[in-house]
This record gives sequence, C-alpha cells and structure tokens, in this order.
Amino acid sequence: MKNDQQDTSRHQGLRKRLVESIHRKGITDENVLQAMLKVPRHLFAFDSALIERAYDDTAFPIGEGQTISQPFTVATQSQMLEVKKGEKILEIGTGSGYQAAVLNEMGARVFTIERVKLLFQKTKPLLEKLGYTSIKCFYGDGFDGLPTFAPFDKILVTAAAPFIPEKLLEQLKQSGMLVIPVGEGDLQVMKRFTKISASEIKEEAFDAFRFVPMLPGKKS
Repeated sequence: MKNDQQDTSRHQGLRKRLVESIHRKGITDENVLQAMLKVPRHLFAFDSALIERAYDDTAFPIGEGQTISQPFTVATQSQMLEVKKGEKILEIGTGSGYQAAVLNEMGARVFTIERVKLLFQKTKPLLEKLGYTSIKCFYGDGFDGLPTFAPFDKILVTAAAPFIPEKLLEQLKQSGMLVIPVGEGDLQVMKRFTKISASEIKEEAFDAFRFVPMLPGKKS
C-alpha cells in the first residue's frame, strides 16, 4: 500500500495487536500475517462510526446487506489458499475490498467480482486510492466467474454458497484450489476443493463460519 497519512502509528499498533491475536488462534502462514499487518482495515470501513471497531476481530456491516469479514475468517481463507507469489486468483464477492487487498499484499494477481453495483462503485476507486491499482475489479454474477480470464490458480468465495458452482470449478487450472463456505443455515462449512484433473476433485472440509448468502445475478 502507498503511504497514507490516515494510517497512523496508533492504527499500526492496533493492527499489530490484531495480527498477534489471529496468530494465537492458529494462523501460522507468515505470508498471511505479514499481509494483514500491511493492510489498513480501518480505511475499508465505509461508515466512519465503525472505524474504531476496525481492529476488533469481528465482522461489521458495509451497507447493502453485506459485511467486511472477521479478520480471523479472512486469515483462515487466505491461509487455506496457500498463495504463491504471482498466482492468478479470482475472488467472488469484493465487498469492501479488504480481502482482495490482503491477497494482493500476499503477491497474488487478483481478479474480483461484486454483484452489488453500489458496492462496486465505492470499492473500485477506494482500492485505487489506497494504491492497489493492480487489482482488477468487475461488476457481475459471481456464479459465472470470469471465463474470459480463466483459468485461475485459485478461487476464493467470500459468501455462503448453497451449492458448489460448476462454472467456478471449470475455471480452475489443474491442481488449482477453490475455497468456499458451503451451506444455507446460520453456519456454513468451509471447504477446499483441489482440481486433480478434469474429472477428479479432492474435497476437504474445515471449521464452521458465518457468511452472508451468495446470491445469483447482479444487483443494480
């Protein structure tokens, strides 16, 4: 991120404390921890009243029925992706742009889709303003992915999917990974799918998390 006078030493201290907290909770990937140390989460709070909560390990609303995910959840999904520098990663659900910024700081080439037009119109310029100019933002239906830019090394879904979108699996490279929360209840199971071949997918299930639902179509 470019230097920004809004990211004070106090913010940096709070961020360091947050990162130490998620490390204690089991996040061990140094690439994830260092990225989260760099990204100014408070600048992704669209409501200034919520800025003081930015370094609590909690989710909070960003409008349009969406949330900025709990930092531990962001860290968990990022760690599950096993990001390597230069990998092309598709994110489904841009939201505030925070997760995309973390992946970018980890060295990924990030493509991200948002279905809610008002969020897309806020987040794209925000990411540019904060110096994340290499992140490619799109307004569209996450269930469709981005076939024009496929295949991807990794795909990350940041909303609760009622089922595994077949189009996303098709857009993975061989040996690529899809990390996605699955389920329609209050809690969803975090799953990771690894594409062994066109006909063989390895499925792994992890802990339960809470996400807003992944919805089809675009919202203007």
